[in-house]
Amino acid sequence: MKLVVQQFLSLDGVSQGPGAPDEDTSDGFMRGGWFVPHLDEEFDRLAGTWLRQADAFLFGRRTYQNFARDWPKMTDHPSAELMNGLPKYVASNSLTRAEWNPTTILSGDVTARVAELKRRPGRELQIHGSARLAQSLLAAGLIDTLRLVIAPVVVGRGLFPDGGAPAGLRLAGHQTTPGGLSVHTFEPTGLPAYGTYGTDT
Repeated sequence: MKLVVQQFLSLDGVSQGPGAPDEDTSDGFMRGGWFVPHLDEEFDRLAGTWLRQADAFLFGRRTYQNFARDWPKMTDHPSAELMNGLPKYVASNSLTRAEWNPTTILSGDVTARVAELKRRPGRELQIHGSARLAQSLLAAGLIDTLRLVIAPVVVGRGLFPDGGAPAGLRLAGHQTTPGGLSVHTFEPTGLPAYGTYGTDT
């Protein structure tokens, strides 16, 4: 399977789901809900297309717990059958039980276990959110595609710590929606290229 990361981002790098102001208040973050005003039918169509390419989902613990809290209640949502029915994996060394079935907890050497999942037949193993997990798997060279949905808003406070391993990316596709969302699809190319700008170049 290809390992695909899907992230919703603000212009200043906040990564969060399209929920509500109280969706995730970790670390005292109280500025949620910034993505919602930009949702429209075109984005719903795109998101549904991406979701139908998934054969399984991979989450970090915090994102998994938010999804497991909300998705079983969203039975009328057009994506509910896929989200609730497809296999789910959660990377965690602290969880001992996962009640959002079918879920498998990946503990220990998560990088090795994800590499094993990628060797299984299938289309996409999708990471929704889970920025810290995505960052570690990008550094390990396991990410095949990043779908970054950028909203035209500055939130003013990043939810996740800065930093990470350097990575070069190739733009594989670009779309915009009437609501102002910009969707960038990237494929990692290894380390970034570096150069010098000057009058002789």
